[in-house]
Amino acid sequence: MTDDIKKELRAEIIAYRNKKDTEVKQLQEQLSKKDQEVNDKISAATKQQEEELRKQILKENDSKLKFLEEKSGNAELKIKQLEEKELEALRLKNELDEVKRNAENEKKKYLLENSGKLIDEALKKEKENFDLEKKEMEVRIEQQKRQVDEMKKKLEQGSQQRYGETQELALEEMLKASFPFDMISEVGKGIKGADCMQIIRNEFGQECGKIIYESKRTSGFSMDWVEKLKADMRRQGAHVAVIVTKTMPKDMESFGEKNGVWVCKYEEVKALSYVLRDGIIRVFNAAKSQQNKGDKMQLLYDYLISSEFTEQWKAIREGFLSMKLSIQKERDMMEKLWKAREKQLEKVLLNAAHVKGSVEGIAGQDSIDMSLLDEPNETETSDLV
Repeated sequence: MTDDIKKELRAEIIAYRNKKDTEVKQLQEQLSKKDQEVNDKISAATKQQEEELRKQILKENDSKLKFLEEKSGNAELKIKQLEEKELEALRLKNELDEVKRNAENEKKKYLLENSGKLIDEALKKEKENFDLEKKEMEVRIEQQKRQVDEMKKKLEQGSQQRYGETQELALEEMLKASFPFDMISEVGKGIKGADCMQIIRNEFGQECGKIIYESKRTSGFSMDWVEKLKADMRRQGAHVAVIVTKTMPKDMESFGEKNGVWVCKYEEVKALSYVLRDGIIRVFNAAKSQQNKGDKMQLLYDYLISSEFTEQWKAIREGFLSMKLSIQKERDMMEKLWKAREKQLEKVLLNAAHVKGSVEGIAGQDSIDMSLLDEPNETETSDLV
């Protein structure tokens, strides 16, 4: 996933969270309004009851006053009635407090029940919206993934094509540099045939044969390439077909022939081209030598029985015998000279040994060094004497 797509998704997620925070705040405000309305209703109901109670108490007090005025003589009775009224007022006050407590509890219960429902409904709606938006986001991400995959596939196809074209150009340049007298021609794109053709010429400029090359630089080897190149070889009249591939067949570790087509790696194609080219030239020369064979045999026979050939061969034989005799004479002479010198050397060494023995017997062995040769050679000389 690219950085632009990540930024776009991050912005959409932030916007979605801000939207949800706003909706939660609105929901809280609605709950606060509902709470205020309930409080207002409870307060209104409480004030009304207090007012009625106050009116009732005032009315009763008025009755008490009238009764006291009418029954002023019986003060104790009035006091007792007043106490009873006070107790009744206290009871009513307790009832009012109970009503307030019940109203408060009802309020809390109402809030709890309604807030739970509202929250559940809000959460449910939020979840539905979130699932819908998540699904929409997944669809958009999947579409973007497909677009990215298609772009990557196109880029890989383009790079793979350029990758293969690079090897084709390198192959052509290598063949042109290695065989400057041959004609190296490229087969254009969209034209049936191999990628490259080598027309072989000998030192006389004669066309001896053709080699076609197919360049492959993929991660796998297909046997369909072999059959296709064999068909191209027949169509173009080539003598040899070569597949230059990055990946060799499973049963081949190095270059070799596969169903009539040579298969090799790029680093092996130069040496293989030399061998195949030499073989084609040899076959061409052998075929050419067979032309007019009968006439050539007759000319050769006439020449062998001619006096010209006989005299030339006699001259060669005489020169050979003369040279052999001269070498033999020189060898005999040198051996005679070597033998005479060898006898002279033996005589000198023998006399020198006698003199050395006499001197060492008189003066001692270590007083005078009279060695003619080094000790090892001297030992060999004494052995020789």
